[in-house]
Amino acid sequence: MAVLDRTRTPVDPSAAPGRAAGGLGAGLALAALATLVWSGSFVTSRALHDSVPPVQHAFWRWIVAIVALAPFGMRAAWRQRALLRRHLGYLALASLLGVTVYNTLVNQAGLTTSAGNMGMIMAASPVLMALYERLGGARLGARRVTGTLLACAGVVLLVSHGSPTPDVAPGDLWVVAAALCFGSYSALLRRRPREIGGVAFLFATFVLGALMLLPAYAVSVAAQGGFEVRAGTVGPLLYVGVVSSAVAFFAWNKAIALVGAARAGGVYYLQPVCVALLSHAVLGEAMGRSQVLCMALILAGVVLASAAGKAPRRR
Repeated sequence: MAVLDRTRTPVDPSAAPGRAAGGLGAGLALAALATLVWSGSFVTSRALHDSVPPVQHAFWRWIVAIVALAPFGMRAAWRQRALLRRHLGYLALASLLGVTVYNTLVNQAGLTTSAGNMGMIMAASPVLMALYERLGGARLGARRVTGTLLACAGVVLLVSHGSPTPDVAPGDLWVVAAALCFGSYSALLRRRPREIGGVAFLFATFVLGALMLLPAYAVSVAAQGGFEVRAGTVGPLLYVGVVSSAVAFFAWNKAIALVGAARAGGVYYLQPVCVALLSHAVLGEAMGRSQVLCMALILAGVVLASAAGKAPRRR
């Protein structure tokens, strides 16, 4: 992930705080935009569960995203082709986690679980980002550990429906796997080579991710057949391809570059509320008391963990 450059060059002390505040505000706003847009993606995945097979949904999402980004991305990727080749292994791993696997798992989950459940389980993915920070040598502290455990308890209660002998829906487990992928992808962004531009990075990962998804797409078409092309399928695919992919991924990656994965992840915690409201308004999904309790546990845990992860003040 690209980070703000801290040099020893003297700067105007009156201007520096403004720039820092502006970067923080812009980063949080971009993270909020991505979170809101991705909340709609969970609703879309659930809405298309009986009309577009999950792999085909994911494949066409990325084809639409590539076409939408091509006017800018092709030129940027061509200019930086030598850098992209040099870091091909890193790009392939980021593409596999964030493009090929993550959204395919979310679409698969939409077959057997609600959009609200998907949003709440995915809200725990920043916990994995915190664990990666710990593995990288950062100290989490008691509050962050407590928040992590609280959020995990909420996820366990949600997927088990509060029963000592849980009847876990397959879709809930698919979302847990998707959360692991997204958390790993977001942590991986911290290692993005600084010299690779954001648009070139996105275009390269979209293309690589779609290519890696192509064999599974071919198998899906052969085994399940294609889907009916109509307004009810094309419209949502355009949304997830243009808005949820090209726009939201750029906003999220830029947010991490500005404020870091921990702060961006803090904004991502708002996703369960957005998904619950959207799924209720669009799909008519009910929100029971047990789901509200699980949401409260997850949000309390991740907010507590986020509050404990503030950067130290400079002297």
